[in-house]
Amino acid sequence: MASPPSPRLLCALLGDRLAALSARPLLRTAAPGRGHRRVTCQATRTLSSLVDALFNRRSRDDSLESNPRRLRPGKVSPRLTVPSHIQRPPYVNSRQRPQMNDGPEIHDEKGIECMRASGKLAAQVLKFAGTLVNPGITTDEIDKAVHQMIIDNGAYPSPLGYCGFPKSVCTSVNECICHGIPDSRPLEDGDIINIDVTVYLNGYHGDTSATFLCGDVDDEAKK
Repeated sequence: MASPPSPRLLCALLGDRLAALSARPLLRTAAPGRGHRRVTCQATRTLSSLVDALFNRRSRDDSLESNPRRLRPGKVSPRLTVPSHIQRPPYVNSRQRPQMNDGPEIHDEKGIECMRASGKLAAQVLKFAGTLVNPGITTDEIDKAVHQMIIDNGAYPSPLGYCGFPKSVCTSVNECICHGIPDSRPLEDGDIINIDVTVYLNGYHGDTSATFLCGDVDDEAKK
C-alpha cells in the first residue's frame, strides 16, 4: 500500500493549486495591470501561508518538543536611562521610522572625523561586549554593560528607542537571525551570539556587529 503524502508535500501541492486558482480573476472590470498582478501575487502568498499553517502546525509543534535547546524568549527588563546632556538621535521617543536621504551625502572634514570617532567607539564597545560572552551570563547583563560603556563615553546607544526598540544593543542568539532583544535568558555552552552595537556620537552613528562563540560550539554552528 502506498504511504500517504507528507504534510510538506500536501502543502506544496495545494499551494500550487491555490496559486493557479488565485490567478483566475473572479470579476473582470478592467484590463489587468500592475495592480492586478500585485493583488494576485499577494493573494497567492496569503493562501499558501494558510495552507502551510494548516498542514505544518503539527510538525512545528513536534519540533519544539524534540529540540529542547530551541530558543525561547526570556523576561525583558525596563529600558535603561540616558543622561539628559547626551545628544539623542531625532527618532528617540517617536515610533516613526526615520526618513532616508534620497541621494548621496558629501561630508566635510569635520563630518568625516565625527564618523571616524563614532565608528571607533562602536568597535571598542563591541570588543568589550565580546569578552562578556560566557555560559551563564544573560543578554540583559550584556545590554547593561554595553549601555554603561556607551554613555560613559558621552554617546547614545542608537537602538534604544528606534521604532520602539526597548534595549541598547541587539543580541541575536542561535536561530535568531538579527535584532534580538536582550532578556533574562542565560547563555548556554554551545550557543552562538551576534552582538550588534550602534552608537550615536556628535550627530553620527557608528555601527558594527560580530558573532561570538559561547563555550564549546559544534562545527555546524561555527560554519
